[in-house]
Amino acid sequence: MIIQLLGLTLLLSLMVAGLVAWFFRNSISAIMSRIVGEPLSSAWVRYMTVAMVVVGVGGGVRPWDYEKYITPLKDQPILILNSNRWILELYRTAIGTAQAEIWLLLVFFVFALVAYVLVRGAELRHGKAVQP
Repeated sequence: MIIQLLGLTLLLSLMVAGLVAWFFRNSISAIMSRIVGEPLSSAWVRYMTVAMVVVGVGGGVRPWDYEKYITPLKDQPILILNSNRWILELYRTAIGTAQAEIWLLLVFFVFALVAYVLVRGAELRHGKAVQP
């Protein structure tokens, strides 16, 4: 039963992480092409996509939390993995995946904003045409 739960949470986490990565792909691509230019932006977008999936799965799948279904906790009986607990674990997986992805995106967008300001300042200082 635990193996099935682990497999299902992994699959759900991959789906949520992939959906979020797909949803933000165009935004990340536009930002990266503005900051690093066209030749490198596609590689950075691929890296960010992989990073989003890995961080999302890492935040969503928590195998150490499933020990409560295998070993008893301090003189308590082993928890039974019924349908209510399945739904709760799947919900925790989806929320944990989305939360990990949002933190990664927040950090990315903060650094991208700083990089954009630096690039824009360098362009203004050197008198290049400023793109909106």
